[in-house]
Amino acid sequence: MPKSTVAAIIHPAGDRRTILLTRRNINPFNGLWCLPGGHVEEFEPTETAVRREVKEETGLDFAPDTFVGWFEEIFPEHRFHAVALAFAGAGSGAMQQQPDEVSEMAWFALDDALSMPLAFTHNLVLQHYARSLEK
Repeated sequence: MPKSTVAAIIHPAGDRRTILLTRRNINPFNGLWCLPGGHVEEFEPTETAVRREVKEETGLDFAPDTFVGWFEEIFPEHRFHAVALAFAGAGSGAMQQQPDEVSEMAWFALDDALSMPLAFTHNLVLQHYARSLEK
């Protein structure tokens, strides 16, 4: 059975073309950049999950205002199968990474992030997000 996961496209208030990426410090995809996020816990609403995951991984408060979409993540070589729900919104507060999961955090221009090899299906998520900004 696939698991449910969430991904957050975090931007500074008023600047949707700058986003926060984290570098994974765990498998799968250890060492790759990705969007903050993680697994939805049993009986947890997805918006609650994405806020919790962002807080745990980055220290930021996340205010999701846009549902970007859902994305299948099937990686048999990692024994990983999930349906990821992606949200976008502003982050606020002081950044403080969780070293157990995140080795580094940084703000990137959206165009730069789109050209990077990202973990999971996060390149696809960002492509979808970028197209939504053009409308």
